[in-house]
Amino acid sequence: MTKGLKTKWSLAVFCGSKVGNLPVFESEARSLGRMIAEKNVRLVYGGGHVGLMGVVADAVLEAGGQAFGVIPQALVDKELAHNKLTELVVTQTMHHRKAIMADQSDAFVALPGGFGTLDELFEILTWAQLGIHHKPVALLDGTGFFDGLVDWLGKVTSFGFLKTKDRENLKVFRDPESLLVFLAGGVEQIRASAQGRTLDIR
Repeated sequence: MTKGLKTKWSLAVFCGSKVGNLPVFESEARSLGRMIAEKNVRLVYGGGHVGLMGVVADAVLEAGGQAFGVIPQALVDKELAHNKLTELVVTQTMHHRKAIMADQSDAFVALPGGFGTLDELFEILTWAQLGIHHKPVALLDGTGFFDGLVDWLGKVTSFGFLKTKDRENLKVFRDPESLLVFLAGGVEQIRASAQGRTLDIR
């Protein structure tokens, strides 16, 4: 990405504040970050310098991309904030943090992580289910990390607690290239529908 060039769209990345115990988690996050910058997409994420969050942000910045972080003051006080981002917003609460991330993003993807990652992912999926937004949501899972979660969603659907159309709001991709192509297409479709004309942001 050429510095100063306006980004085409913004992608929220939900992922762990730890890197996990398999090197592939870190390499996958780094590949995604690099490709986000190469495709002129702005990163929106939780604003930390640690874990997979830090890996993604560093990869975006190293490739000349833009990284927008949102972090609560409590985590700033613990010295977990990334101090080299394009922009960092500090909030008073986790709820406000998530609201800003959602508002600033055109699409969402989750990488491996723990409770916080799943909290962010399922809140966005719930908002889609309620019709609050129509933005694309996906998992990047080249390792099978989320296979159990995907199986569980199938069970939730089969037992009648989730409609098939809502289950299908969450897509799974094994590589960053196909993920970003899909998300860009979804963003393009939403913008074209809103503006009544055809766009091409891929």
